[in-house]
Amino acid sequence: MASVISHGILGIAVSTLFYKNNSKKFMTVCALSAALPDADAVGFWLGIPYAHMFGHRGITHSILFAVLWGILVAFLWERKKNHTILYRIWLGFIVTLCTVSHPVLDAMTTGGLGVAFYSPFDNERIFFDKRPIVVSPIGVKQFFSSWGLRVIKSEMVWVWLPSFIFGYLNYKIGKRLLKR
Repeated sequence: MASVISHGILGIAVSTLFYKNNSKKFMTVCALSAALPDADAVGFWLGIPYAHMFGHRGITHSILFAVLWGILVAFLWERKKNHTILYRIWLGFIVTLCTVSHPVLDAMTTGGLGVAFYSPFDNERIFFDKRPIVVSPIGVKQFFSSWGLRVIKSEMVWVWLPSFIFGYLNYKIGKRLLKR
């Protein structure tokens, strides 16, 4: 997997697509949504096998999970406010993109069993042909080691820098569009 730091950074970058509500609250939701699929790591402590549909990189890493999460957040977002349906659809789409960014990054890592993008319909684990991101260890202790340093160096090039450029450009373009 990519590190939780990189998932969050990419989620914040994707949040910049939502110009009308680029608040700290929304960026936080997007960062957490991008990290959410790794909640399945609790399965290691529950004895769920890695390759199981409910194991690591299983159903919570699927496109279906990302879509359902995006719909839920869009439905619950500021319920007391009278947002338009288009506002909620766009918000849900952005949250879905943030969530699906997680398995996309994981499919670009050098380790693990791959990602079950199509779960629960197909539990095949998939990696992309190009896998430049060094896989992050599971666990804090292992992360603060030479392995973790290699992960951060890899992610700075393949995730952080592109995310910062993407987010900065979206922010600048969005500000210009809103002035019109």
